[in-house]
Amino acid sequence: MNSQSKFLQLKRLGFTSLLLLGCFSIAACSNLVNKQTDNLSSNELSSSGKDWPSFGRDYTNQRLSPLTQINQQNVKNLKLAWQFKSGVVASFQATPIVTNGVMYVALPFNHVVALDAKTGKELWRYKHERRVSWKMCCGPASRGVAVSDGKVFIGTVDARLVALDAKDGSKLWDIDVADDTALTENKSSLSKLDAKSKTESYGGTGVGISMAPVVYRGKVIVGITGVGYGLHMDVPTKDAPLGAVVGVDGRYGRPGFLAAYDVKSGNRVWQFDTIPSQGWEGAFTETTSDGISLNRDVAAEKANMINNKDAWRYGGGSAWSTPAIDTKTNTLFFGTGNPSPQMNDISRPGDNLYTVSLVALDTETGKVKWHYQQVPHDVWGYDVASPPVLFDYKKGGKTIAAVGQAGKTGWYYVNDRATGKLLMKSDAFVPQKNLFAKATKGGTVLYPGILGGSNWGPSALDEVHQTSYVAAIHAPIKYTLVEEPAKDGVPAIRYASSEPTKDPRWGVLSAIDLVTGKLKWQTKTEQPLTGGLLATNTGLLFMGEGSGNFNAYNSNTGDLLWQTKVDAGVNAPPISYEIDGIQYVAVAAGGNAIFGYTAGDNVMVYTLGK
Repeated sequence: MNSQSKFLQLKRLGFTSLLLLGCFSIAACSNLVNKQTDNLSSNELSSSGKDWPSFGRDYTNQRLSPLTQINQQNVKNLKLAWQFKSGVVASFQATPIVTNGVMYVALPFNHVVALDAKTGKELWRYKHERRVSWKMCCGPASRGVAVSDGKVFIGTVDARLVALDAKDGSKLWDIDVADDTALTENKSSLSKLDAKSKTESYGGTGVGISMAPVVYRGKVIVGITGVGYGLHMDVPTKDAPLGAVVGVDGRYGRPGFLAAYDVKSGNRVWQFDTIPSQGWEGAFTETTSDGISLNRDVAAEKANMINNKDAWRYGGGSAWSTPAIDTKTNTLFFGTGNPSPQMNDISRPGDNLYTVSLVALDTETGKVKWHYQQVPHDVWGYDVASPPVLFDYKKGGKTIAAVGQAGKTGWYYVNDRATGKLLMKSDAFVPQKNLFAKATKGGTVLYPGILGGSNWGPSALDEVHQTSYVAAIHAPIKYTLVEEPAKDGVPAIRYASSEPTKDPRWGVLSAIDLVTGKLKWQTKTEQPLTGGLLATNTGLLFMGEGSGNFNAYNSNTGDLLWQTKVDAGVNAPPISYEIDGIQYVAVAAGGNAIFGYTAGDNVMVYTLGK
């Protein structure tokens, strides 16, 4: 590659002079990144704890930093070390990856930058060119990249998996993960008497990838989203986040999947479909596994099976969050989204396996080991969205290999890692009302609703103290049924919609005792919380808010110890890393489109002031 080509690769939105301030020459920048990426490996995440080499820091997804320089006594002295402005102002949900002195960040719209993690200087930039142009319902955010084997991997909103050279950002391979040829929902099925039929659609569902990939044993693993199929209405505002989501009946969509690809070639190694072609209807269970009624009309569902034997073809089950991996047993754990069509169950009788489930797969074959369905036959949008977390569970003098997950339902679940058996379900960490109630013509107010509970944002876990930390949402939802009989040749109409009420909503940060399931403490925030958490071995808990606040709490008590303000919503998971003996805390700050939080383009990095 000649120097002119390298120069063009290193351009940053046309402002090349800013980059040149960070390196004395193009060759110097290239040599720096070459040296720092020589030892990237798919099997070693970080033995020292100084880096943040994967989405959840390591395969457990505990998001607990072992670094100790920043503690409860000196956290008040945190100051801004550097700030990077990407120039891409939009929903920003990425977890930065730091390895060997380089920070890799997935920007909105799937652009990627490599930064000097000590100074914030840009080393290279990849600009993604989308092949589709649909209006995305929930913003253009990517939740991060994976870095391994000298490559940077990113899944894209247009359902591609791209491998970049970690040294210079050049594209090594680019594959289509899924064809998006399924029929997409539209407003034609809505009643003309429904005001929503006259409202501009906020965004259609398109098959894509939002999760950060994970690399394990020579395979990069990623799953698709956008197969839950609900019609998203209205542009969100501060007074009405998200707008309405309508469950339109019909043969929309396709099954979701999680798949593994060879890190060298991009060839698919295995694929697990979240909707099986056989047995998808399940056992028609009438309750959750712990006995709570789901208010199902099982007789009607069974009678409806004859007309819907192919429901699995359109079944939904998005894969929202990065899996956790048990390296001792080569088992991965991931959560699945709601069935399709969303909220409208006429055409999908049965339990709709494996939707709204925690699923355990063999990492080498993709074969299912077990599943635990949190909500069979979901009609509320209770996706298993927050990433699962692996830990050793201590109870009754025994140690059990366990997997935890913070649910949109408002409960924290702990399952046996070997069998899937439910070991503990916590007390509710958000208010609950009319849980699992059906939609009514007058509208039923319930919470948590389609927003959660705990949404996609990752929780953090302190295994030593058997405590999980969860950032969550209280947002009452009005769940309404629309029914009209067939008339004058027009088919009957039936659908349900969920939309935020005008009731107060807020966020809540909780510490959950994993032994008892009781809440140790809670802290309420003015706005619903979405983004995720970072815990440290020194008893700190970091969390951002849509208002722009970035906070550090005493993880033992919930007391606020430090706060700073950013000019955009801090709605991404923080990380911590160390370079040359200095500990840093970093977070992306670019808001969240669903909640109407202020957009931005910031990567904020803090360290102790002198």
